[in-house]
Amino acid sequence: MFESVIGSEINILSFLICLLSSMVLGVLSSLVFTRGHCHSSSWAQSLALLPPVVTLVIMMVNGNIGAGLAVAGTFALVRFRSVPGSAREITALFFTVAIGLACGMGYVGIGAVFFIVVSAMALLLTRFHFGETGSAKRQLKITIPENLDYDGLFDDIFEEYTNSFELVRVRTTNMGTLYELTYMIELKGSQLNKRFIDDLRCRNGNLNIICGKEIDNETL
Repeated sequence: MFESVIGSEINILSFLICLLSSMVLGVLSSLVFTRGHCHSSSWAQSLALLPPVVTLVIMMVNGNIGAGLAVAGTFALVRFRSVPGSAREITALFFTVAIGLACGMGYVGIGAVFFIVVSAMALLLTRFHFGETGSAKRQLKITIPENLDYDGLFDDIFEEYTNSFELVRVRTTNMGTLYELTYMIELKGSQLNKRFIDDLRCRNGNLNIICGKEIDNETL
């Protein structure tokens, strides 16, 4: 089961077995990593097509794993040249590349077992919301004019409406005339209170305020 289907040289039968196996595992991988998450059709199709592409690359370098990985890695990084990917997307890419590598070397059984085990783990982690923060936790971004001292500016408001708060980032915007403050807060209730936002607006001069769950767009 764990032996390579490729003998001393590649024949049409071994080629079809490796290629078709990588295509099936690619489609299943796409279904696993897009289940329950927002995604585009191009992203789902890319995950499905990447394993057979990597499989052919590995087969064509005729066992030279170093050269094959270099080429396959280039394919994997193309998508992130201009659009940053989330940690989950990068993991999905490495996952499909690994499947393509196993199939390209002829180890279809190893690729199938790897897919089953890791996919089951990924689905379980998603099912039990592993690593997710509580529903009352929010990311809050407040824009203030440059003449305001942001140190402790909103502490009294936070103490009234939140259980905890932390200033995690400060950056300048609009050619340095504004500050954008990023806080991680935990609300006292599960819902966002309108009075909380109104009090912040009165304090920051009615400039932009953004509050919501932190979007998973951080790259590794």
